[in-house]
This record gives sequence, C-alpha cells and structure tokens, in this order.
Amino acid sequence: MADWLAALDRRAELRAKAGLTRRLHPRTAADGVVDLAGNDYLGLAAHPEVIAAAARSLAAYGLGATGSRLVRGSTDAHHTLEETLADWLGTDRALVFSSGYLANLGAVRALVRPRTLLVSDAHNHASLLDGCRISGAETVVTPHADVAAVAAALAAAPGRPAVVVTESVFSVDGDLAPLARLHATAREHGALLLVDDAHALGVIGPNGAGAVAEAGLTGSPDVVITATLSKALGGAGGLVAGPAEFVRHLVETARTFIYDTALPPAVAAGVGAAVGLARSGTGLRAELAERAALAVGRLRAAGLDVSAADAAVVSVTAPGPEAATAWAAACRDRGVAVGCFRPPSTPDSRSRLRLTISAGVPRVDFEHALEVIVDCAP
Repeated sequence: MADWLAALDRRAELRAKAGLTRRLHPRTAADGVVDLAGNDYLGLAAHPEVIAAAARSLAAYGLGATGSRLVRGSTDAHHTLEETLADWLGTDRALVFSSGYLANLGAVRALVRPRTLLVSDAHNHASLLDGCRISGAETVVTPHADVAAVAAALAAAPGRPAVVVTESVFSVDGDLAPLARLHATAREHGALLLVDDAHALGVIGPNGAGAVAEAGLTGSPDVVITATLSKALGGAGGLVAGPAEFVRHLVETARTFIYDTALPPAVAAGVGAAVGLARSGTGLRAELAERAALAVGRLRAAGLDVSAADAAVVSVTAPGPEAATAWAAACRDRGVAVGCFRPPSTPDSRSRLRLTISAGVPRVDFEHALEVIVDCAP
C-alpha cells in the first residue's frame, strides 16, 4: 500500500536533483519585504476605497457567496462588477468567474465546435494550454509571437472553424503580442481571436483598458477577452468578455462557471472599486512604465540578460534552475521578494527571475531592490 508514496518520494528526489523543488513561504501581513513578486501592479489591493467597498459587502453578505452563480451565488455586487467591466472593455457583456484559470478553461472550451482548430502560442499560460487540452480540439502550437506561423496553420485547415489563442502581455517574459497583426490574420482566415489580457488590463491601453483596446480592437465581434482580477486590480477572480451571445453561451454551458462556487461578494465589490481607480489611474500607469524602464536599464547595465519592458513584467535570465532558486533566496534574505520561474513553469529551457513592478512600492524601496538583485546575481 505504501508503494505509491515511495514512488512520490522518488519523483521528489528527481526534482530536487534537477533543482526543481518547490516550497511554500508563508508571509505575515506586515513582513517588511519589498514586493517585486506579487501582481499588485497599481498598488490597489490595500487602497482605502477598495478595502471600504469590500468591508461594506462583507458586512452585508458574509464571508462567501454560499453557492454557485446559478443557484444563490449571484449578487448585485457580481452584476455591477460585470457591467462595469463590460463598459471598461467596450464589450457587450462580461462574466465573472472565481479565478482567471477557470475563466480561461471555460472560454476555450466554449469556443470549440466540431472540427475546430486551436492555434496556440508556444509561450501561452498554463491555463490556456490546459483549456486547449480539455477542449479535445486539435491544437497546433506555433512559435512564440510568430504571425506567419499562425497564418500557415490556419491556411493548412481551410473551411474549418478556428481560434487563435494568445496572451497579450506574456506572463513569463512580459513581452507584448502583435495583437493587431494576429487579428488581421485570424480575420483573413475566418478565425476567432481569444486574448488573455491578464497582465495588460489596468496597465496599458486607453484608461487602462488593456492591450486589446491598445491595439484598436475594442468591440470587435470576432475577439473574446479573458483576464484575471488578481493583477492590476489587486483582487481575485477572472473574467470573460465579448459578444452577448457568447457570454450567454458561457452562462448556460461552461462547467467551470456552472459548477463552481461564486466569487465572494466582498471580493467582487472590492474589485469594482479598484476598476474605478484603475480607469482614472493615468499617473499610476506612467509611474509603472517609468519604473519598468528603469529596472531594465539598471539590470542591463549590470550585464544581466533582461527582457523588454512592454508592461509591468520584467524577466531576468538565470544560469539554471538551481542558480535561480539560490538567487531568489539571497534576495529574500535581504528583504526583497522576486519571482523564481523554472521549468516546467517556463515555456522553454531557461530559468528566470521575474520581477513584477508595482506602483504601490515606495520609490526608494524599489530602487534599493534593484541594487539587491544586482548584488545577489550569480
């Protein structure tokens, strides 16, 4: 009976030898660490207006939604948030899920019809990859940000329904997808475009409406947007936005929506307040862009291999998984939290430190953190 546990131990040993051990590091509410690992890009998670909105809803509804959205989980907080998100993104409707991961699983599956071809970027997030797998549709994985490869994949399947699946700002390296060109290619072949705008929403685009809006694709009937509410909005949950007919289809068929307990009303209310702050946060976005450029400049000046600063994610290449782990640990020991990305979390063989820039970190602390990262480099 213990054989299966021994097998798990053996797998853990193999991961340890490859430098791929993962551990949880609990933190306190006030640990004093300079946070360049979390995703609170605009510093809204603890904004007084956000906390107040969540507190009012918490007092009114209690801790949880107490049911799925189609049973008892839909509250006025959810519906108000969905209307607000649709207005911000310029879509017919938006639908809130309990996580961005579930939103992607539900959206990809709902776009699949008989014979559908999915064309997925090689650097897509795990939730998109899993959505493609769960859908059961034939999936072609194209080289990263290669529009010509997408066009070739679509041309090789004439007459078939197809969906081009991409992130806008890619979660590992922070680079921006060529959305306008991807959309033109998809439209030329009669395909839909699914864009996970998680790392762009609130950060780029007019009024922070994201990369889809920045690319001039607002309201396009052949574009579906997904995102998480846990990045620039500082909360939790996910969204799918697009044509009203598609959102209705999700409500009636998406298993990750129908059978899942709804997002807590307090979170929905807090995120709603965060949306208002993000829409008017022009100064915060300017500060983010300035800090991202500063990080890239200083780290490159130190001889490090650093990604471009298209949004608020900056990736720094490490020599290998063990070096990345040691580098991140050394930074943590000096009071700086950074992301540590290693295979299989990366779409290639490279290990990285991932820095997520936040306007909520005091400027002096941010600049000190960059010095620590350079000092601790292997």
